[in-house]
Amino acid sequence: MKKLLTVSALVASVALSAGVATTASAADDNVRIATNVPYKPMEYAKPDGTLTGFDIDLGNALCKQAGLDCSWVRQGWNGIIPGLMARRYDAIMSSMTINEQRKKHVLFSNPYIVVPSAFFVPSGSPIDHISDEVLKGKKIGVQRGTVQDNYVTDKYGDIADITRYQNADDVAVDMAAGRLDLAFFDQITGQSALIDAHPGKYHQVGPSMTQPKKYFGSGFGIAFRKNEQDLADKFNKALAALKDNGTYAKIYKKYFHKAPPAGNGS
Repeated sequence: MKKLLTVSALVASVALSAGVATTASAADDNVRIATNVPYKPMEYAKPDGTLTGFDIDLGNALCKQAGLDCSWVRQGWNGIIPGLMARRYDAIMSSMTINEQRKKHVLFSNPYIVVPSAFFVPSGSPIDHISDEVLKGKKIGVQRGTVQDNYVTDKYGDIADITRYQNADDVAVDMAAGRLDLAFFDQITGQSALIDAHPGKYHQVGPSMTQPKKYFGSGFGIAFRKNEQDLADKFNKALAALKDNGTYAKIYKKYFHKAPPAGNGS
């Protein structure tokens, strides 16, 4: 859904990793997990401030299965890897795409869900497919610093007007105001922020996309510091157990109202 850190943020993460006092430690089975909200249905806050969503429920189930005492830390996206390097928390579970650029800086768990990306347009839009010709001169909205931002910038940046926003809700506002022709999100975010939030006003155009892997990676994973292989192993073992015992499928159905597809769980 999110999210590809900019080069400057990655450089900052390296700088912050040096000489910063430890404020969280996974050594005693107390694990602090960072997440960036709101991104329904993955991670968001209830009216009382309680965190919920697929990532939150799955993360809590993973911690229980692994016998870990976990707590959640709300963190802005641009600082989420630097915060991990600075030991303000021990893991990131926030719809983070596993890709080669990030793997240079963090250690990932096995993928826990694979989510395609897609274009979305207002109902009544003349755009009925995606091509260079169709997108020439069009205004495309994306969340800044995401894998979707990188993809459309590289592929259509020379022919389309790409506008970057802090979050999906801001994209939805400009779509509603007619300031954008289409938006490019991970499919879950587009479904939630546009189609579900505004019934009948938006729809997906073109295919769901998981290629090229250079941009869209191999799914969402939990990120750890590179020296936390033991902690990553605990989460991987717990994830396998939740898929085997049906807990993963139950959580998946709660948020997506269908059984998980092959590769996402039993």
